[in-house]
Parts: sequence; C-alpha cells; structure tokens
Amino acid sequence: MNNNKIIHREKLGGNNYLIEITAPAIAEKYQPGQFVIIRINEKGERIPLTISDVDKNKGTIQLVFQVVGKTTESLAKLNEGDLILDCVGPLGNPSEIKKFGRVVCIGGGTGIACIFPIIRALNNANNEVISIIGARTACLLVFEQEIKSISKELHITTDDGTRGEKGFVTSILEDILKRPDFLIDRVIAIGPPLMMRAVAQKTKPYKIKTVVSLNTIMVDGTGMCGSCRVFVDGEMKLACIDGPEFDAHKVNFDDLINRLQMFQIKEKISLEHYKKRCQNND
Repeated sequence: MNNNKIIHREKLGGNNYLIEITAPAIAEKYQPGQFVIIRINEKGERIPLTISDVDKNKGTIQLVFQVVGKTTESLAKLNEGDLILDCVGPLGNPSEIKKFGRVVCIGGGTGIACIFPIIRALNNANNEVISIIGARTACLLVFEQEIKSISKELHITTDDGTRGEKGFVTSILEDILKRPDFLIDRVIAIGPPLMMRAVAQKTKPYKIKTVVSLNTIMVDGTGMCGSCRVFVDGEMKLACIDGPEFDAHKVNFDDLINRLQMFQIKEKISLEHYKKRCQNND
C-alpha cells in the first residue's frame, strides 16, 4: 500500500472537499483533535489539516478542506490514485476526553468536520452532547447526519437562512445558556477565529470552561519555526506543540486574527499566478 495515496475523493458542496489517504502509521496513533501537515509536491507549501476521521483497519485518514488558496486549489485538483508527497502526523495534543457531563460542541465551516471526531469521543465517554453547526449557506454544511446520530440535540444555522435558523451559532448558544436550571459543564468550539471569539464572549460571563482549536499559520508543526505563535493569558504559546486547543477565555484573538491576515495579499497573488499557469497549460 502506497503511503499518502488518495483512495477516495469527494466534493462535499460549495468549495469543500473530502479526501481519504493511506497513512497507516498516522491512523494507528491518531487521537481526536490532532492534525497533519501535508505538502503536495516538492515546490509546494506545507499546510495543516485536521483529521476528521480514521480507519485503522484500512490504514487511512480522512481530511476535509475548503479551497481558499493556491495549495488547497491544487489539492482539490488531485484525483483518486494520486499521491501526496508528504503527510506528517499525528501532530498536536489530543483533545481532553472524559466524562464532563453536558457539553456544547460548536462547529463552523470546515470546523464542523474537525469537531466531529471530538463529538463522537465525548459521546462514547457518556457525555450529553449538544451540537451546534453553522455555515454561510446550506451547501457548505458537512457531516450533518453523522453528528445528529451522536448528539442529544443538533442545532443548525446558516448566514442566509437556507438551512436551519438564519443567523450565527452564537444565537443558538445564547438561547441554550439562558435555559433555566440547565447546567453546562464545557463548551468546545472549532471554526473561524471570529466565531470562536464570539463564542468565548458569550460563555465568559457564565464562567463555563470553553475550549477552542486554533488553526494558525504553520510551517513545520514541531515547534521549530515559531510561525504558529499565539498569546494565551499574556504568554506566548506555539499552537503546534502547546495546542491546538486552548482556553478560549485566555486567547488573544485580536493578535491571532491580525497574524492570520499577514499574508493575504501574497496568497491572493500566488493563487492568481497559479490559475494563469493552469489556463496556459490547458
């Protein structure tokens, strides 16, 4: 079996894709919350992708991604049978999984796929899981039925109202927080930084432990480059080795968001050049 071979590729909706690749060593050691760093070819950049599922019997891992730049555009063009040059992992610390009691899990965008294995693990640990998933529009929602089957409640929001409640996941969260005599033991959120910051702002007055998974800029994923640094409770941390999960009430989201925007112009130029090359080769 060839390592890093794509054995299944699926377009989920919108610009979301799912690939399943052979990576038996990673599949064997993986725990929910961990991620890999991939490089498509020798000239490609390294990007982190959270593992959404594994099959230890087949020796495969499943990755869900959204096309947002040159590398994800290139990844989406690969077909079943193609090889990915590098896939390193599992990286990062696994999620804390134990019986907390009642846990609210919130996924936004591709963060829905990332939080799915955490929801499953929490359910297996006999927690009562309330899930909230949200996306810009209905076609960008993923893993809806899978999450519904392992959740006590499932709430859905879309920005445009094409599925579930129109609005944001924080509106549902606020309603749940206001339920009388309804104790929530933990909140976990994975998604865009603005969403995670908003979740933290909602739960902080209630003093509910809230955990977020930070998908920062990363290069090596082993703590050597320092590009994934974040500030937590005023102290610098590296998301790849200290995280990716952190106490949401201690994360400096303003700094995180600013750092994520550092290369937007260069990323846009790179994507434009890539598309032009692809057109010239057609």
